[in-house]
Amino acid sequence: MSLHRGADEGRDARPLSVNPFFGEANPVGGMTEAPPKHRLPRDPLPPSTAYQLVHDELMLDGNSRLNLATFVTTWMEPQAGVLMAECRDKNMIDKDEYPRTAELERRCVAMLADLWNAPDPAAAVGCSTTGSSEACMLAGMALKRRWALRNADRYPSREARPNLVMGVNVQVCWEKFCAFWEVEARQVPMEGDRYHLSAEAAAALCDENTIGVVTVMGSTFDGSYEPVADVCAALDALQERTGLDVPVHVDGASGAMVAPFLDEDLVWDFRLPRVASVNTSGHKYGLVYPGVGWALWRTPAELPEELVFRVNYLGGDMPTFALNFSRPGAQVVAQYYTFLRLGHAGYRAVQQASRDVACGLAGRIEGLGDFRLLTRGDELPVFAFTTADDVRAYDVFDVARRLRERGWLVPAYTFPANREDLAVLRVVCRNGFSADLAGLFLEDLGRLLPELRQQSGPLTRDRDGATGFHH
Repeated sequence: MSLHRGADEGRDARPLSVNPFFGEANPVGGMTEAPPKHRLPRDPLPPSTAYQLVHDELMLDGNSRLNLATFVTTWMEPQAGVLMAECRDKNMIDKDEYPRTAELERRCVAMLADLWNAPDPAAAVGCSTTGSSEACMLAGMALKRRWALRNADRYPSREARPNLVMGVNVQVCWEKFCAFWEVEARQVPMEGDRYHLSAEAAAALCDENTIGVVTVMGSTFDGSYEPVADVCAALDALQERTGLDVPVHVDGASGAMVAPFLDEDLVWDFRLPRVASVNTSGHKYGLVYPGVGWALWRTPAELPEELVFRVNYLGGDMPTFALNFSRPGAQVVAQYYTFLRLGHAGYRAVQQASRDVACGLAGRIEGLGDFRLLTRGDELPVFAFTTADDVRAYDVFDVARRLRERGWLVPAYTFPANREDLAVLRVVCRNGFSADLAGLFLEDLGRLLPELRQQSGPLTRDRDGATGFHH
């Protein structure tokens, strides 16, 4: 069942609403009635007609290249597209029938283990997923199972309810994990100019029922890195005082594919012994079309063996640890292609270009005088800004709405507890968002300001409906 419903548009009879030229032979043949929207058509359509109907409706979608809300890759090289088309019929889960696709997945895991400084990349375990949300679910499951095994003498019981510590800025998938797997979510609120988790606050919320602490390499709210090393140090001190040994998971959905290339001296990964697992989105700054993610564990010890299923599938013994089963292998192949194509130097060049665009655009927006920057794009190539204190005629929701008229999709949203008073705009600079496009964006923003400044006050009444906050 879908979670959305369309208006009742007369489901059984529709007048002619398509171009007669869509008919392959006779322009008016068979086109006396448009096909229904909410039930299967009675008869087949020519492929060209079906294509054109769907194509024309999709023209009303936004232009993905102008979508500055999404972190998801919106451009790849044509060669990658060809490879994906060649692999779209391969079932990723069927490793016995498609052994080379399975081998490319294994190589990607090894490359990421090496990139993230696993103690022994050859011994690190991991898998591809449909995205970071599934990867986070798997990491959370491993944390909970390890905690349950350590506390088998008292769990399950009414007194032992597992909890997971995280900042209030985490992606919603972590809240889903806690709801689905019956784990208490202990969230650290924002305070003042701190918009993510702090080491002291994280350690203060830990107790004997804490399965782990989630740290985020690249908050979706403002693009900032969380202090993973400081969190680990605080948990080291906690263990010295209390004996509690709390592991850390790094949600590196975006930053795990940025920091290794641009912030090589920043210690956040498996170099920290307390980091048990890391995830990333191949379809974000991994530079692959959606959807592919990756989950890796430091050693096999961090991934309980009973969570790994060994399935006799189509004649082969296949270990699997995933929430999904059948899925296309195209994205995994595209990830390997991108790793092979770019290498370390290529990734550094691409990510540096995105960061340069972000920092440059942020500075020019600040120079307009109407806005105040919260972040500058110098961690993730992402920055958030709000209206200056003396701006009274309009708010960020007005700006987002007017930019949409020019084709730009820029999210405006309020921050969570305890900064619900703060409403911001956020710009995500991805590969393909060039300096030229950034210049065009700035020009459009500048054209809007004279009209916005003449308003008597903000016009947006329904802030929740003004625009979306898309992770």
